[in-house]
Amino acid sequence: MNPTVRGLILSDFTVDTLKAFLVNDPQAPAWNIDIAPYGQVLPILNNPGDPLWAAHPDVTIIWTQITHAIPSFRKLLSFEAVDPAQLLKECDTFIDAIINASTHSRFVLLASWTLPPYLRGYGPGDLKNPQGWQRALLTLNNHLAGRLSENPNIFILNTATWTQSIGANAFNPKLWYLSKTPFDPGVFKLAAQDIKATMLACWGTSRKLLIVDLDDTLWGGTVGENGWQDLKIGGHDAIGEAYSDFQQGLKGLKNRGIILGIVSKNESATALEAINKHPEMILKRTDFAGWRINWDDKAANITALLSELNLGADAAVFIDNDPAERDRVRRALPEILVPDWPDHCLLFPKALSSLSCFDTVRISAEDRARTGMYAAEQQRREGRAQAQDIGQWLRSLDINVTAELLNAANLPRAAQLLNKTNQMNLSTRRLSEQELLAWTETPGRRLWTFRVKDNLGDSGLAGIISLEVDGKTARIIDLVLSCRVFGRLLENAMMAVLIEQAVKQGAATVKAHYIPTEKNKPCLDFLRERSGFQAAAGHIFTWDTAKAYPRPDMIKVAYEG
Repeated sequence: MNPTVRGLILSDFTVDTLKAFLVNDPQAPAWNIDIAPYGQVLPILNNPGDPLWAAHPDVTIIWTQITHAIPSFRKLLSFEAVDPAQLLKECDTFIDAIINASTHSRFVLLASWTLPPYLRGYGPGDLKNPQGWQRALLTLNNHLAGRLSENPNIFILNTATWTQSIGANAFNPKLWYLSKTPFDPGVFKLAAQDIKATMLACWGTSRKLLIVDLDDTLWGGTVGENGWQDLKIGGHDAIGEAYSDFQQGLKGLKNRGIILGIVSKNESATALEAINKHPEMILKRTDFAGWRINWDDKAANITALLSELNLGADAAVFIDNDPAERDRVRRALPEILVPDWPDHCLLFPKALSSLSCFDTVRISAEDRARTGMYAAEQQRREGRAQAQDIGQWLRSLDINVTAELLNAANLPRAAQLLNKTNQMNLSTRRLSEQELLAWTETPGRRLWTFRVKDNLGDSGLAGIISLEVDGKTARIIDLVLSCRVFGRLLENAMMAVLIEQAVKQGAATVKAHYIPTEKNKPCLDFLRERSGFQAAAGHIFTWDTAKAYPRPDMIKVAYEG
């Protein structure tokens, strides 16, 4: 992610407090923010030549009051009759302006509309009455969500969650009359947190591995002392229900692509027996991608598990009910997120649901299948240990790779992979879907995606490689491969495809410019040691296309589209 996010805020009320919370928060990302002139939302949205767009903001935040964005809504508040079609027409005018302006900003975050709870409208009949204020509010917010759902760089933030969290004082009439600030500062603080979480998700830097302890964390009780039969999970008591709901929350995270792991001080056989046999266990053994259950130091076990899963510490979250263990992991592995955890298990489900570190802006088929992919990877590791050499092992897998040019169907996953992958990534550039597609539409530029499967499973879209041809020289812009499929010569197969395509476009030389980061050394190791490219000064690697690139014969490659 960029070290500093350039932001632009458009609003019809004073937003200095929001800017202060964004800029002064020590948590990443850092911000550099412009605030548009007060109340000039539509004029700026409709003016592509406005100087504010010249700064090319990474994100534009639009937060308006419904009475300003939808003029006819003011009539509703005066109990005048308003045609619902007129409200939708004005809403469409607002939406059109947002869509047009979205081409000037990498991302657009739009705050939904809300009303103060003291505006009762027609009272209990407000949602039933066609002229009801809350009914119109719901209709217009749903219309916003529906029309903007197909725009990949526009996201709607739920303002109601911020105001509901603060409660009766969320709307502050005194602040409105004194400074044209409608909300309590607490609302702006929550908004800033959600905005930051959304940006982390947009850049693919949200967390993707959740490691949990077992005793008094995943279940109530100590399995080594009580036996699995007496553990508290489910049933008809408060503690058992809380642990059941906590596990259900973990299961939900797993279903949307978060990897689950276990690190616990226990006897492995005893703990796994509890997972396998307890009738109220929501989570099964197959829901976990890996575990370290022994009496060793938890920080060391987490490090070993991360190595097994080929993930960095910055991808992980660790949950443990023991404050001493949490402190130990925080000190030993500062990149891991170790949230403070409630003292009482009845609060565990709420604490899990409140975590913003797993926020995502899109879920792909690969996300939903991720745990199964890691289970298949465990089988591959076992097969590799038994094989005499790597060639024998790879042939036993029957690997099939499908190369496909970037298109509308694979664009979302391609952008996700580009933005989330850190280790096997040549340049680690970050682009939105819109920017990535626009890049490929320039003459001389091509991007291929690579789907990988073998006889143990389908790894989905796991690789990207892009090429820019200028005369006789072709330059590799992106070389990206998911950490799940390292070690199978797939990067060599991808290079072979790229060299073939470069030759077809008349290139005599192919160059790769490696841009070092803290985490992409595996890409440098490949270029230096296994790619066959010649090293030059300044992290430049070249291939003379007069030579055919040796494609690994144990990998079948097909083209599609």
